Amino acid sequence: MLVGVIGNGSWGVALAQVLCDNNIETLVWGRNEHDVNLMNTEHTLKYFDDVVLSEKLVATTDFTMLKDADLLLIATPTKALAQIIEMINENVKKEVVIINVAKGLFPETGERLSVAIKRLMKPELLKALVALVGPTHAEEVIVRQETAVVAVSEHEEARNIVQSLFSNEYFRVYTSDDLIGAEIGAAVKNVIAIAGGIIGGVGLGDNAQAALITRGLTEISRLGQELGGRLETFLGLTGVGDLIVTATSIHSRNYKAGFEVGKYGSDYYWENNKTTVEGALAVVEVLRLANELNIEMPISQAVYDVLYEGKDVKVTISNLMKRDLKAEHLQ
Repeated sequence: MLVGVIGNGSWGVALAQVLCDNNIETLVWGRNEHDVNLMNTEHTLKYFDDVVLSEKLVATTDFTMLKDADLLLIATPTKALAQIIEMINENVKKEVVIINVAKGLFPETGERLSVAIKRLMKPELLKALVALVGPTHAEEVIVRQETAVVAVSEHEEARNIVQSLFSNEYFRVYTSDDLIGAEIGAAVKNVIAIAGGIIGGVGLGDNAQAALITRGLTEISRLGQELGGRLETFLGLTGVGDLIVTATSIHSRNYKAGFEVGKYGSDYYWENNKTTVEGALAVVEVLRLANELNIEMPISQAVYDVLYEGKDVKVTISNLMKRDLKAEHLQ
């Protein structure tokens, strides 16, 4: 069995190493020839300081090398997804299971990523689709620190295959069939994580961070349940678990972006950011969905207002605190 990993960023490579540790034949595709050569010859990657990668890990810049893969794991930013699917359609010659680990909503349409993949991919090539999501940092997985995730799919056999392929003594995989809940949780938590970083950047403490995570989970749950996700999903690894790790850690791009916004302002962030921050992209589509469904998401709105409307961070936080008083509800 061959697993092709599309994307040689930190998360794609970390997951590829998990597969190599499990003696699964794995091939990583990347665009940057220099990075690919370093992986093959020196077993290093720029994202991981002082980490020696598994010698079993093999990389290539030739996408046609993935044409015989049984499973394809997509580990690219959401903005590259359409191009990646086009490359799959042009080069893959047999039915495959797609494993998606990107977290966000499809640009411009706001679709869940599984919906977009199914729409864009040739139907005769797509055997099944699995989202592999949960509270993870590549920096910890690459050094084999204990981690738990969820293989989510409406296709029982496919999610069980993915669970079996990735599970080992440091990487534990659960299964779920709630693809809607898992994907909404994965997308919206990035928005809340930016808010978490903003709180850190302005110097607020643990009380504010705990309140932010809890009320952020309420927003995720509201939107997700309205779209058909289950409440239990938002209380699990792909919901509150993923939210906690993303909204509190310096490893999180979304948290780091928010921290810069909180400390230096949104203008500084837009002028200096050079990485893909999925929450900054997703918040536009999240709010569009929320407005269509008449769902109140004040934290997400505040993130949008600060990032795109240039509103003052401290004034925005103050306005959130002074909203009309009400009873607490998770739904």
